[in-house]
Amino acid sequence: MFFNLAWRNAKRSRNENLIYFLTMVTAVASFYIILSLGQQDVIRFLRELESSAVEKLLTTVMPMVYLCALLFIFFLVVFANKYQLECRSRELGLYLMFGMKKKRLFFQLMMEGFITSLLALFGGIICGSFLSEIISLATARLVGQGIITHQSSFSIGAVIWTTIGLLLIQALSLFILGGKTFKREVHQLLYGEMVKKQNTGTASGGLFTLLVGVILLAVAYWVALKHFFAAGGAMLFVAVLFGIAGTLLFIRGLARLLSLFAGSIKNKSTKGLYTFTLRQLQENVVCKYVSISVASLLMMFTIMLIADGSSSIMTYRKNLSRGSSVYDFTVMGDDMMVEQYLSSEKMKPYVAHLNRMETGKIKKPEAGSINSFVDWSKFRAEIVQHLPSDVVDPATQDTGSYTMAPDNPPALNILGIIDTGSYTPYLVPASTYSRLLEASGETPLILGEDEAVFYINPDFIGSAQEDESSMLDEIFSKAKSTNTPLLSIDGEPFFFTSSVTMKGLTADKNIRITSALIVSDEVFEKYVDQDTCMVYWNFCIPGETANEKGLMKSIMDANHLLKPSGFVYESYLNNFGRQLFYVIAGSYTSLYMGFMFLIIACALLSLQFLTQMQATKERYLTLSMLGANHKQMKKSINKQVLWYFLLPLLLACISGSVGLFAMQKHLHSSQAAIVQSYPLMFIMAGSVIVVLVIYAVAVAQTANREIGKLKWKINS
Repeated sequence: MFFNLAWRNAKRSRNENLIYFLTMVTAVASFYIILSLGQQDVIRFLRELESSAVEKLLTTVMPMVYLCALLFIFFLVVFANKYQLECRSRELGLYLMFGMKKKRLFFQLMMEGFITSLLALFGGIICGSFLSEIISLATARLVGQGIITHQSSFSIGAVIWTTIGLLLIQALSLFILGGKTFKREVHQLLYGEMVKKQNTGTASGGLFTLLVGVILLAVAYWVALKHFFAAGGAMLFVAVLFGIAGTLLFIRGLARLLSLFAGSIKNKSTKGLYTFTLRQLQENVVCKYVSISVASLLMMFTIMLIADGSSSIMTYRKNLSRGSSVYDFTVMGDDMMVEQYLSSEKMKPYVAHLNRMETGKIKKPEAGSINSFVDWSKFRAEIVQHLPSDVVDPATQDTGSYTMAPDNPPALNILGIIDTGSYTPYLVPASTYSRLLEASGETPLILGEDEAVFYINPDFIGSAQEDESSMLDEIFSKAKSTNTPLLSIDGEPFFFTSSVTMKGLTADKNIRITSALIVSDEVFEKYVDQDTCMVYWNFCIPGETANEKGLMKSIMDANHLLKPSGFVYESYLNNFGRQLFYVIAGSYTSLYMGFMFLIIACALLSLQFLTQMQATKERYLTLSMLGANHKQMKKSINKQVLWYFLLPLLLACISGSVGLFAMQKHLHSSQAAIVQSYPLMFIMAGSVIVVLVIYAVAVAQTANREIGKLKWKINS
């Protein structure tokens, strides 16, 4: 009997309160998705390349995200259960009046919650596993189809922790709310408490509040756009505080504006419950303006996080591209031992174009002599002449730092490279760079003793490389035609060679040699500082092996053979995995938290609207007595729900757009990251709209169902 009653009540609650059950299913799905991350294809792939970073993500970062989600969902479940208990207040009072003990009634509520939680677990895990599978497949396809073999991402551990998390927050919320409910007298449960009179304020006070809110928001926007990093980030904190205060005051003042609208249009005052709708909406906003403001802020964070996550995913090709790298592996260690190991029979199938790359800085002159062996003055003077008319030579501005970016004029980037590394530049022997060019299929480099190549790491300045190369080729060709050396080393003139392809010196992108002088082997041996020399053994996977096994499989096989060697080594796949890890971890967390904030905002708005409507539903009974029909009341409720969701969303769109613009301006070097993310952002925007519509429709249907009950009572 006890179980049957609990089962019937739980079933009725699910049927009558879709928001409640939808919130529970969403909580389960969100828990499962974050906890099953370790079983997804990309993460399994990354475990083999960046095991320590992945383990740190799964053991440190993801549990923190899970706990944050647990905390947010706890408040949602509390709100949902609070509304559920308020709707059943009369029923609970009848149970007590008929003699049921409070202890037994509490256990009945716990049993109902347990039944609902089990069904929500079943539905949420199905939805979560389906979504997790889609995310796994979509991510694997984005980062490279054929690289990752798909396996099922279903996780028993995620199911266990999801079950524990949901049952914990469900039991805790019912324990807290049950205690408060049973402290009320029976007549309060049967007839409810008197609705508190709400002070909507005066017209002048409301307009003043609205004006102050607009000013605070404007100041917050100005600080975010103009002083993002000012005072060590303190001004950004000020912008956040002003934004929160401005949002609260703006929403609060907007309620009074709704009241003015209600009384300003006389010809609509009695048409379609126009005035009643605005008055209801005004009171809802006034009573719940804090909740609405919080929902608006959460929606703003949703917009920013989804845009940031989308841009990270859509620009992954730039971040994960091979770039200028030629070699698949770079190995460091004792010269003789490395060469012997890489030439062994087991490594032979995986080693081609073996190249001993030696680099080092030019030696410093003796104390008391010249400042540097290298004289860049003529070369620098030529670069300064190519500066745009509106750009001043940084050396004349007493500045101690240079900013090199793709958006800068080419000459400005070159000046930054010269001025920051001209005292002791790196030297690279021509023979090793010539072998590098041969490995990439380029024409080998042959240099005379009075010739040099101005090497610039193409990965350092990215898309600006072509502009810099074109400008330098023009300068070098002109100097050679006039027989004018632009460089001197220890007083000896050197001519720059033009049209030399720039490639990465090693497979390890952590070796950041921004610029260097490629000189003949004799000049290298004469001027290099032996104390700064580093030797890198580079090699490629042979073409026949790559064709037979595939490049990724071949690199991973070679990686396994190098592990027991004890050498320090890095592969192209390690770089790929490291960058992929940053993309996946950042974008996944941003998108997950973005949609979590959206769900929380929608559920918060839904439950607050229904709670307020529950307290004022007797007004609809009065409307029925005055002659309003159910269709008119339904239309009024639908409009209230529409604007109750739109008001915070519109403000969130404005604030989110400002936040996105500030992020683009201060955190991204160009607009490319935002532009490339547009396709996925449109998809995400569509998903956001779908979520909002689902919640709004569910709220409208629930509210209309409650009004239908009132009408039935009148007819009876």
